Amino acid sequence: MNSIIRSRNHGKVSIAVILSYVFDWVILIIAGVLGAVFAYQTPNKRPFSLVDPDISYPHQNHEKISTALLGVLALVVPAVIILLVTFTLVPGPTVPKSVPSALIWKRKLWELHASLLGLGLSLALAFVITNGMKNLFGRPRPDLISRCDPDMANIANYTVGGGNRPEGVVLVEAGICRQTDKYTLEDGFRSYPSGHSSFSAAGLIYLSLFLASKLALTVPFLAPRAYTSDTTPYHSAFPSRNPPRHQRHDSELSGKSIDIIAALASGHNDNMIASRNQAAAPPLYLLLIAIIPALLSVYVCSTRFSDFRHHGFDILFGFFIGTTVAFFSFRFYHLPISQGAGWSWGPRSADRAFWAGVGVGSYVSSESSPVGGLQHDKNTSYESNVTRPGDLEEAGLESAHGHNRNVSNFEDDIETFAQGCTGEGGVILIVQGVFWRV
Repeated sequence: MNSIIRSRNHGKVSIAVILSYVFDWVILIIAGVLGAVFAYQTPNKRPFSLVDPDISYPHQNHEKISTALLGVLALVVPAVIILLVTFTLVPGPTVPKSVPSALIWKRKLWELHASLLGLGLSLALAFVITNGMKNLFGRPRPDLISRCDPDMANIANYTVGGGNRPEGVVLVEAGICRQTDKYTLEDGFRSYPSGHSSFSAAGLIYLSLFLASKLALTVPFLAPRAYTSDTTPYHSAFPSRNPPRHQRHDSELSGKSIDIIAALASGHNDNMIASRNQAAAPPLYLLLIAIIPALLSVYVCSTRFSDFRHHGFDILFGFFIGTTVAFFSFRFYHLPISQGAGWSWGPRSADRAFWAGVGVGSYVSSESSPVGGLQHDKNTSYESNVTRPGDLEEAGLESAHGHNRNVSNFEDDIETFAQGCTGEGGVILIVQGVFWRV
């Protein structure tokens, strides 16, 4: 069967899909408003000791990284960089010259939309989670006593614990404070977790992941291949110079399948690629570019400690929240960095724009191909796409000995079978254990 390449929903923009993504943006905006409301709610006020050195640091009126500057660093800067990178690098050098410019711009705009949606999700999650936790825990900041301006003459009136100890009053409630600025006082009980840490990590680490994806920054890895007990050709120094397997001793071939590929008469096998040549480390300057945003988020975290705004654990946990939601949000809208070639996931199908249902498992309808370039259509039966052992003879597939091969004998060289078998029906591809005739 010939392959038919077609885009989801036949390339048409569905109103249902558009509305579903508009609704996604509305949800993110609501989440942002909710987080802002949390920031002005009265938090729980944990009792504290007036002699606790951990909350006796001076209150700094001027922060190294203000809230406004944090918004620029974690939201505006990533959004602008995403815009520039998308318009500059997408769709990349693999686009044929015959592709219409309108189609290229559609891809650019979709990549931009998906990337910004992921950034928005990351920041919204960090904002809501952090501000909600701040009010729930009500932990005093390191500069609480300086903010509080306690009424030392009336300590006994605000005692809530430790009064029976020999050293006297230990814990007092927030009512002892004479601070007239309500927000300044209440903000003194919002130490855990650090909002600057979580928000900066959510935006800047997401940006680092985005850059790593678009710049193809992956740790080199070997692509999975079919199991074979004979790994010598792949791990030797010069695999293309290894003697063909049919020239080895018969005992080496016992219980194994036919040669992976017939070597040339000269003994030079150009098709055998060594493991060490299947991947390479990216340039370090690209790695540096991608790491800079993450390092900037670490600096933001450090200022919260030096400004006496947060305890160490508050900063670490806030950074953990931001990092977690950044990774989650990136993967929610993008393919894995090591496998996705820098692409985001495509849009939802029109018939599943708002709902998929139990037993479906995907927001892509069955009209979309299981593998790009392979047709799997509602009107085509599953059996018509599957090649079974009995079909191999019809396809003209023969072993090196001239006999028809059985699928069960391909454990050792299934990869070669997938790539090299041709016949009347076309190329045979193996996708998740299923044989597709293209």
